[in-house]
Amino acid sequence: MVVETQVEHRLPVRKLFAASVGNALEWFDWTIYATFSIYFATAFFPAGNDALAQINTFATYALAFFFRPLGGVLLGRFADLKGRKPAMILTIVLMAGGSVAIALLPTFAQVGWLAPILLLLARVAQGLSLGGEVSNASAYLAEIAPKERRGRYSAFFYISTGSAVLVASVLGFVLSKTMSKADLSSYGWRIPFLLGGILGLIGLWLRRSLAETEQFERNREKAEKVKHPLLLTIKEHPKAVGQVIGVSMLSTLCYYTFFSALTPFAVTTRKADAVDVFLALSIATAMFVALQYPMGALADRIGRKPQLLVWSAATAIVIVPLSTLVKPGFWNLLVVFCVGLALYTAMTSIAPAIMSELFPTELRGLGIGAWYNLTVALFGGTAPLVIKLLSNAGLSTVFFWYVAAGAAIAFVVISRLPETKASELR
Repeated sequence: MVVETQVEHRLPVRKLFAASVGNALEWFDWTIYATFSIYFATAFFPAGNDALAQINTFATYALAFFFRPLGGVLLGRFADLKGRKPAMILTIVLMAGGSVAIALLPTFAQVGWLAPILLLLARVAQGLSLGGEVSNASAYLAEIAPKERRGRYSAFFYISTGSAVLVASVLGFVLSKTMSKADLSSYGWRIPFLLGGILGLIGLWLRRSLAETEQFERNREKAEKVKHPLLLTIKEHPKAVGQVIGVSMLSTLCYYTFFSALTPFAVTTRKADAVDVFLALSIATAMFVALQYPMGALADRIGRKPQLLVWSAATAIVIVPLSTLVKPGFWNLLVVFCVGLALYTAMTSIAPAIMSELFPTELRGLGIGAWYNLTVALFGGTAPLVIKLLSNAGLSTVFFWYVAAGAAIAFVVISRLPETKASELR
């Protein structure tokens, strides 16, 4: 009698981190721009009005986001035609190059209005890059995963993202603790952007050995025959497009609220100590990273919908009360960041799986890239600017009601999602 033995599954950890490292770099650079903007805003815009300089800096931040959908379309289609690997190498080069460029840019005092123009060009390159990176890395992780473990594999996407944001947050804490505000405004803010360039080189080294996915190889010819792919996503997959937009709206609002907008808001509007903010965010981010894999495994067991419904409902209920705790004091700041980010892991741990399960392989890169990034541009890129403008008008609480409304809409969309746990990719 032949006895069958079950072979224990071994996670391809190196491959998972290589696929995710570009996303880590993308979000490291994106986060340091938002969190260190309080120090470099006056470097690129006329001195004398710090509030206006901050608004102009966030406007540049928001404008770069609107190149993300273009990057998602161009680089997503490139990935669907040429492969996930070459697309992921291209995105990491663009992002690292933009980071080094920002670190070396001259100031407004040195070159006048050429300084903000150069800053915008660097941010546009990074916006194009990020538009392609999220969709292509998501597709890659989903396509190499066994169907019953797609949630676990997807978790590495935000393990890398959270780790990178944690490094950015710890860096902010260390620099704000060891350097004076004058030194940070003079040259200290350049250090994180130079570090982004170094991370880019590491990412290139890791990605050079990645193999292309079997899913892509099997569907390469089918992708080449697709005409007007963006229009095709709307005509043949309108429900998938709507679901990506609905879920991504709340996801991106959560991300940019807790990882970007709250830091300058807490320091400049609510007068919290910068060291306390960076420390609280660092601890909460470490928790965020630690919860990714357990939450991904939970979604593989109980399904995607229950997890997402809890996340959206709880966020709608707690976000406004949490906002009242954004004020001076380390412990209340820690509660804000920990509660918000713990809830958010229900989504982030399975984000690549959710989006990849909605589109067929020949449209996956472009389908995710176009509609996810359009949503992020509309709701994420504008978040720091919106909260700053509302705060200046004395209406800062309105922003948190705005997030709560987004959570309520997402709950309705999620309730209509198909359950895709352990399903075959289309």
